[in-house]
Amino acid sequence: MLRHLAIRNLALVEQLEIDFSTGLTVLTGETGAGKSILIDAIGLVLGARADATLVRNGAAHAEVSAEFELEAGNADMRGWLRDHALDDDNDPACCVLRRTLQAEGRTRAFINDRPVSATALRELGERLVEIFGQGESRTLVQADVQRNLLDAGGDYAVALDTTAVAATVCRTLAERMDALRGAGSRDPAQVDYLRFQVEELRTLNAATDEAEALALEQQRLAHADELLSQGGAAHEALYGGDHSLYDQLAAVGTTLGQLARLQPPLEGAASLIGDAQALVREAADTVNAALDQAELDPDRLHTVEQRMAALHDMARKHHVAPAMLPARQAELETELTTLETAGEALGNLQKEHAQALQRYRAAAAQLTVKRRAAAAKLATRVTQRIRALAMPDATLSISVAPNPDAPPSASGDDTVRFDFTANPGQPPQPLAKIASGGELSRISLALQVAVEDGHRCATMIFDEIDTGIGGPVAETVGAQLAALGRSAQVLCVTHLAQVAAQGAQHLFITKRVQGGQTYTSVQPLDPEQRVHELARMAGGRTITTTTEAHARELLARARQ
Repeated sequence: MLRHLAIRNLALVEQLEIDFSTGLTVLTGETGAGKSILIDAIGLVLGARADATLVRNGAAHAEVSAEFELEAGNADMRGWLRDHALDDDNDPACCVLRRTLQAEGRTRAFINDRPVSATALRELGERLVEIFGQGESRTLVQADVQRNLLDAGGDYAVALDTTAVAATVCRTLAERMDALRGAGSRDPAQVDYLRFQVEELRTLNAATDEAEALALEQQRLAHADELLSQGGAAHEALYGGDHSLYDQLAAVGTTLGQLARLQPPLEGAASLIGDAQALVREAADTVNAALDQAELDPDRLHTVEQRMAALHDMARKHHVAPAMLPARQAELETELTTLETAGEALGNLQKEHAQALQRYRAAAAQLTVKRRAAAAKLATRVTQRIRALAMPDATLSISVAPNPDAPPSASGDDTVRFDFTANPGQPPQPLAKIASGGELSRISLALQVAVEDGHRCATMIFDEIDTGIGGPVAETVGAQLAALGRSAQVLCVTHLAQVAAQGAQHLFITKRVQGGQTYTSVQPLDPEQRVHELARMAGGRTITTTTEAHARELLARARQ
């Protein structure tokens, strides 16, 4: 739900912050006070097309930010944020959208303070808020939106899932067949060259760690002369030669042992010298053993260097590191096997695809049956509600037309279309062609209420859906909005007291002129202020005890 909205330098708004509550929030005010500016601000922060004329006169840029609370169960929005690395680690239930609009027309968009494209902002915005209004939103006329609304109101989730799974299988098999057809159409010369590459790699028979081991061996062989000469000298210095370190330590140890008779603490030093002798002897033995393993072998060095050259030449040829040659061989062997068996594999896949397509068509046909049954029920419920909204002769019908030649789709083969007529004697026609803005808003309201577990956004905005109605019908509209507000956050711009009385929160929008500048402000109304505003809406500028009493009566009926 929308928790907070902040606006700066947008049209008549210099600076404005609004906190929103759950349920139904009504926005009222005199004509021209700026109610549409709030809708424009919300649309802008949701990714709507930006118009530089919205920047307040004299300001360099405008900015709108909106803070949303994501319910724990709303996996769709949280998953979208996670997938795009835009979630708030510190507060996963919070999502802040922000957009700036420069006076020259450039815009910037942010989600949780991370820059995003306007497309990404719009994609998330469509999940957060749906706007129904005259000219503000016509999403209801889109075929996929109509299908989703029907599916949301129907009790056939299993049929939808079955169809989606069957479509995925068909699509996967079709992709594999396309790949095999491409393999089968390869130039024979290319296949021969691939076969040559595989045979060449097999002959080389490289191991993953071979190049590294050869490099170490080559270093040892190349420096064997240096190793033997200097290693031998080190052994002589430690133990084997005249005046070796071992002999010198022995002499020092003997001297200290003799002196210990005169100074007993020297006995400990003599013991340490003996330990040092043992360590020197051990080191000398280790050097000698290592030298025994070293040898001058020019033939082996030549062999190693030739093998290293062969590995590096092949690695350069295939644009990989020497250690990756075995993986490259396996890759090319797989490709060659695929090419050599493409014909037989394609035939098997075609049979498998035909069976999968048959299963998909059966699932899609079953889905069509269930959709048609649900469409008849939903159309009846919506028509009843529309007729209560000042359109007594209105009829909504929902057609479900399958196209068995269409490629497999997760949503099935059906084209769902909402047809509407507001006049007796006139056949229903596609909603996109004939519904006016006011009619579309009321149809949207009726649909959202009629779809019990509807495919609805957490926040819905209805902009002046009360156009052309009044009296008891207006009260019915308000009651339906309040009912919708029990399961979603609803914002409604209205001119009718009967609708405004149903709100759980009432925001009053005013306009004032100060210092030659016009300013729009928003004020939450307390109970007595609501009475005054409802009386103004019902009775005009002159508020009497009668209009106040009527306002109190409207509020009392709304509470009931």
